[in-house]
Amino acid sequence: MESPSKRVDIVPAKRQALILEHLRISGAASIQELADTIGGSQSTVRRDLEHLMEKGYLERTHGGAHLLQPMRATFEREMTVNAELQHAEKVAIGREAALRLSARDSVIFDSSSTVMEVVRAAAERDLPLTVVTNSLDIADFAADIKSWRIILPGGTVRPGYRHLAGEPGESFIKTLHADLCMTGASAVTGTLLTETSLEVASLKRAMISSARKTILLVDSSKFTAPGFCTLSDISEIDEVITDEGISRDALSSLRSAERKVTVVSVSTLSASGRFKL
Repeated sequence: MESPSKRVDIVPAKRQALILEHLRISGAASIQELADTIGGSQSTVRRDLEHLMEKGYLERTHGGAHLLQPMRATFEREMTVNAELQHAEKVAIGREAALRLSARDSVIFDSSSTVMEVVRAAAERDLPLTVVTNSLDIADFAADIKSWRIILPGGTVRPGYRHLAGEPGESFIKTLHADLCMTGASAVTGTLLTETSLEVASLKRAMISSARKTILLVDSSKFTAPGFCTLSDISEIDEVITDEGISRDALSSLRSAERKVTVVSVSTLSASGRFKL
């Protein structure tokens, strides 16, 4: 019988992200191994595995599970789970990206979870900014920052995702001339950036075209097989910020395109999530 003292109360998205991260490293694992990893019960792990299987992340095996590799080109991670995956890497990337902001900049933020970490880090700097975003979460977070002007472009809320896409937002974005665009991508393959959704890719292309400078924020797990539709080529990006988990081949491809690449170290973060001095 499992000891209740070993169990921990973790929100489902965090548990599921821990399971996926363990499977990413190990390839496959038993239910008991996963229970030990998250500090929960086998019954909880079984429920999480069933959920992740239904959503297309993995396949069940006898007594355990393994990741689906490669995933479908149209596969989109759930927002809550995606925010927890490679979280430390996203925080480190976000803090580095926030240093690119200057007082009175106009900046377009897309709705990716890594860009959300830029917003959190930028809020600590208390810079006056004009912010354009299609993310309801970013707009909600930033609404109380008195030195920021927040603009939502309009559009339709995609079912299951807290962001806007389509018209009239896309046409509005095309009328802008922002200082910066900070965006993510579903996948980076060589020098190709891709997305899993046509409407999201179209909106991001408009964002990139409407800014004088674009910074791509992607953790090292995004260097993988291409998604369903092309977003852009790396030549349209001014700087890529990623983490030290990036492979040599992926890093070489970026640098061969003569783009600026900044690689952050997660070890520079303390347990509190702040950079060590």
